[in-house]
This record gives sequence, structure tokens and C-alpha cells, in this order.
Amino acid sequence: MSPTVLHVSQPTTEGVAAVVVQLVGDQVGRGWDVRVACPPGPLAERVVAAGARVHAWPATRSPGPSTLPEAVRLRRVLREVRPDLVHLHSSKAGLAGRLAVRGRVPTVFQPHMWSFQVADGALARASLAWERWAAARWTARLLCVGDDELAVARASGIRQAADVVANGVDTDALTPADRTDARRELGLADAPTVVCVGRLADQKGQDLLLRAWPTVLAAVPDARLELVGTGPREREWRALGTDPSVHWAGGTDRPDRWYAAADVVALPSRAEGLALVPLEAMACARPVVAFDVGGVRQSLGPDPAGAVVAPGDVEQLAKELAARLIDPAAAQAEGRRGRARAVERFDRRATTGRVADLVAELTGGTR
Repeated sequence: MSPTVLHVSQPTTEGVAAVVVQLVGDQVGRGWDVRVACPPGPLAERVVAAGARVHAWPATRSPGPSTLPEAVRLRRVLREVRPDLVHLHSSKAGLAGRLAVRGRVPTVFQPHMWSFQVADGALARASLAWERWAAARWTARLLCVGDDELAVARASGIRQAADVVANGVDTDALTPADRTDARRELGLADAPTVVCVGRLADQKGQDLLLRAWPTVLAAVPDARLELVGTGPREREWRALGTDPSVHWAGGTDRPDRWYAAADVVALPSRAEGLALVPLEAMACARPVVAFDVGGVRQSLGPDPAGAVVAPGDVEQLAKELAARLIDPAAAQAEGRRGRARAVERFDRRATTGRVADLVAELTGGTR
């Protein structure tokens, strides 16, 4: 019989959710019994549409007093599903899930970026101590989304067996499209345009991009900045981005249209595992300017499809963005290189196939 796989995820939006949906769709297509434990919301709706069964798991995004009750609720799901393998996505599911499973079932933990990289002080130390302990005892395999993520684990003393499977994107759906048509569809001015797609949160660093923006405007006075996304820092950051050249677009379920509208895509993140945004932008043949955080060099390649900037260097970030607005021919050449690299290295079929191989290895291939 085919295996029963239980994916557990919190968060339910953005990149982590996109990866879960990819894996679920592939595994359902293989005829597996695929279940997903997650809070109600967008992820639950998408995996049901992909053919999986959802088990409601109301969990908060951050650790706290609710974590133990959440682990107890997840234990009830495990008793009901009796999975052959549990796949835990991101730090909260990794915490509650391993408390619930405790090694009784082969368990894959996919951090999607280590939580101790973005925590501070005592919380960071506690998170690292937990990961060392839980990886050694209750994790059959770590699944890292990039080489940098594995390197961080090893440098931090996390020694459990691990595989690296880079995130993938749908290079059939994400394709180059006409810039003018996309701007008309979105109601945007036909002007030099920087697009930033991401959750409005400290990790994603849109406040750093806003600090860089006046330097971009000094070089390209008619430039436009499109900030696509929502999140906990939105109200605060809107107070920083009051210039009429800055547009707060809100959330979207069609990021491809925003990439198509861009001359260049910005990734000002403070930390990443291996972000989907650069891969999606590359698939759409748009150059990327990003801080040199986890996975960026692996994504953009040795002949980069854009520019890699020292973390936090807002002046250089501005210069690299402006350079691509000033010289669109060079930017378009980078975009073409990015498209070729995305198709060759980051197509989702390679990613989902490698994860399926891992599941078969850990479950013996059948139930």
C-alpha cells in the first residue's frame, strides 16, 4: 500500500504554505493518503483543493503557553490518522509536533529557516538548545531548503542526519510576461518600478528598503516602489513610507502579475532559509537585488541574476536598485539569465520528486 503522510504546518500563508501545497499536490498525484494538520484558513483551503484531507489544528504562530495544549491536540490527530511519516514545517510545528510524536513515527523536520536566527537573547538560546536536543532524539531527518541552512545547523551543533532539497517554483505557471500589460492590469503608472513581495515583518526587512528609497529617488526621480504584502509591522512602516512614490499594495494571490510589472525585484530580508521570492522573480525573468542572507547566492548563481548586497547596507542596496532602473537592457539580460537558472535548478518537479524519494526511504516505500 502507498504511505500515509501527515504534514503539520503553522504558518498557513506565504512561502511555507506554498511549499506545503506543492508537496501535497505531488503526493496526492502519486496516490498517497495525504493529510494536513493546520489552522483553518488559506492553507487548509488550498490543500483540500489539491486533494488532501485536513485535520483542524488551531495553533498560534509563536511559541508560548499554548504550545503544550497544541501538542496534545496534535497527538489526538496522530491517533486518528496513524501516519507512516510525519512532515513538520517551520519552527512552531517542529516544536509541538516533536512533542506530540516523540519519535514513535518517522519524523521529518523542515525548518524553512532556523528560529534561533531571528530570535534574541534567552529565546534564541532556548530555541537552539531545543533544536540540538530534539534533532538528536525525535527527528529521523532534517530537511533543509538550502546549503546555507544546513551550514547554520552544523555550525550551531545540530548534527542529525540531513538532506538539502532546495525550494522549487512552478516554472510553467511563472513565466516572462509583458511589463506594460501587467502595469495596465494592476493600475500602475508606466514608470521605473521596484517590486518587493513579502510579509510585512521584521525578518523581511521592508523598513530597510524604505530607508534606501530616498537614495533611489535621488538617482531616478520618477521611480515607483510597490510593497506587496501584509503583516504585523504594516501600520508602523506605512508611517515611514509616506512619499507618493511608495505604494502599499496589500496582499495578493497573483504575485506573478507584480513580478511582471517590475523592472527589478527587491529582497531586503534580514534572514532567510532559501526564499521563494527570488526564485519566482527569476522564473518571471526579472532581476533581483537582495541582501546576502541565507540562500541568496545559491538562488542567484555565480553569474548572478541581479545583485547580492552586504546585509543591512542600505546605501548599496539603493545603488544596485537604481542601476537596474537606469539601465533596463542590462537588467533584462540578468532577468533572462535568472529565467534559465530557475528552469534548470529550481523547478518544483525536482523538489517534490526528491522529497518523495525521502519519504519512500524512511517508510520503506509502502505502508
